[in-house]
Amino acid sequence: MSDTTGKQVPPGMQAILAAGQAMAQGFFDALARQHVAMQDSSGVAAQKLPMPETEVMASLQKVFAEKHAELWSSMLARTPGAAGPAVVQPEPGDKRFAAPEWSESPVFDYMRQAYLLNAGFLRQMADAMPIADGRAKARMQFLTRQYIDALSPSNFAATNPEFIKTAVETKGESIARGIQNLLGDLEKGRISMTDDAAFEIGRNLALTPGSVVYENELMQLIQYAPLTEKVAQTPLLIVPPCINKFYIMDLQPENSLVRFVVEQGFTVFLVSWKNPRPDTGGHYTWDDYLDKGPLAALEVVRSITRVKKPNVLGFCVGGTILTSALAVARARGEEPVASLTLMTTLLDFSDAGELGCLVDEASVTAREAAIGKGGVLKGQELANVFSFLRANDLVWQYVVGNYLKGNKPVAFDLLYWNSDSTNLPGPFLTWYLRNMYLENNLRVPGKLRMLGHKVDLGKVDVPAYLMAAREDHIVPWKSAYLARNVLGGDTTFVLGASGHIAGAINPASKNRRSYWTADVRPADPDEWFESAAEHKGSWWLHWAEWLRGHGGKEVAARGRLGSTKYEPIEPAPGRYVKERS
Repeated sequence: MSDTTGKQVPPGMQAILAAGQAMAQGFFDALARQHVAMQDSSGVAAQKLPMPETEVMASLQKVFAEKHAELWSSMLARTPGAAGPAVVQPEPGDKRFAAPEWSESPVFDYMRQAYLLNAGFLRQMADAMPIADGRAKARMQFLTRQYIDALSPSNFAATNPEFIKTAVETKGESIARGIQNLLGDLEKGRISMTDDAAFEIGRNLALTPGSVVYENELMQLIQYAPLTEKVAQTPLLIVPPCINKFYIMDLQPENSLVRFVVEQGFTVFLVSWKNPRPDTGGHYTWDDYLDKGPLAALEVVRSITRVKKPNVLGFCVGGTILTSALAVARARGEEPVASLTLMTTLLDFSDAGELGCLVDEASVTAREAAIGKGGVLKGQELANVFSFLRANDLVWQYVVGNYLKGNKPVAFDLLYWNSDSTNLPGPFLTWYLRNMYLENNLRVPGKLRMLGHKVDLGKVDVPAYLMAAREDHIVPWKSAYLARNVLGGDTTFVLGASGHIAGAINPASKNRRSYWTADVRPADPDEWFESAAEHKGSWWLHWAEWLRGHGGKEVAARGRLGSTKYEPIEPAPGRYVKERS
């Protein structure tokens, strides 16, 4: 075998290349066995995992061998103490190999580049798999990425020069600290991402003043105190996701969406979901979450404010729950709200993002058998799934920092919230997975029955503001856009920059990032984007102006929270949000 310069590749290098190709083949053979096992467990006929076409495979192997030969030649020709030319570079944003130790040492530089070449080869192999089922192919690509990320040389002490340097400089103290960090995390049952002692809900998180004015076994309803002398007559009810704690919308005053809306002159109510306990909360269903969540909250909001049709906002799965509840109300002949805002919400699950690739008949059937009739999905298990969607950022970064380098994570409010996981009732979760992610039934008029009524999202015919995030890996923006095609009212679609959380929680005060708007409303999201104009700053201000158009006349702010019927129970943020999994 010769390299790209015509030089003969040493036999040892040929052996390395052969071993790399054998590793790739072994990896995909293992995936094939897992694929067969999962199919067998669901009672579905097993199918052999196809390999790339011969010509494609040969082309990939040729480029792979040439790049490794080039890397080998580069290493042999390298002058001691001088940086060599890079055959391959990390992807933008990949910080694993940013330290100078990775490029200064020929050995570690070779490890780094060889890993990147191998990783690229495996990704290309996965992409080239002739798998017709889009969900199955996405799962293959996801599992390939997990394998690649886990085997990075940065994750292991012997192959990480930063670990070695730190251990030498601290005379081994960093190793001792790393072991202490590991033991502490084993006791907690999760990897520490932030300094947990730096935060406390109600002390420096979820600080917007208000009171709990209603509660049931599934949620508390918070009414926030006005911060302006006059307010819009029509109140706003916020329904956050039940898979996380609500205070992502009220982290600290400078980045609180709740406080921002109150400061804009709106009376704000918010649902704070209870964290279901395994012994008492494992029986709740999708219908329970509609009935005891937004539908119950709307009744209380109407009673306290004496406004028949409030404005409502749903975030992520909270938006799916909220829209389903509105469809039930419309099926009952009611006109429940004045307007609907959805933040990063799926109503059409045709492409459910990276989470969707993990949901198939086998996995849903297994969940139904385990907890479908009772029990909970532990919050930490759900948190792990979300973390591994961005494994390098939310898993391996902390493995290296906490355990190899012996560092303590810095205080970061967003990561504290991310670690504050919530359980989910099995009947609720399995119904949601099957009917939304697996079968995509919600978009079909009359397909689903909720609270005894066939639901049709087309009957939800109020003005709707739909916000999605351009880099969202949980709710792809093009999928969120499809809500325009199932809702019955006039829709305004806005695309924010960044991802699922950073795109949604983009404080207006910081004037960061940007958002896109367009006056057209084609069925196709790509066609919409071609006509969209970019605006600098936060979408919050654009939305506040839209919401003001549905807020009614200005009235004097109420000095008292709650009412005679719904007396304040306790100060915000309430006790439900403080319950840990």
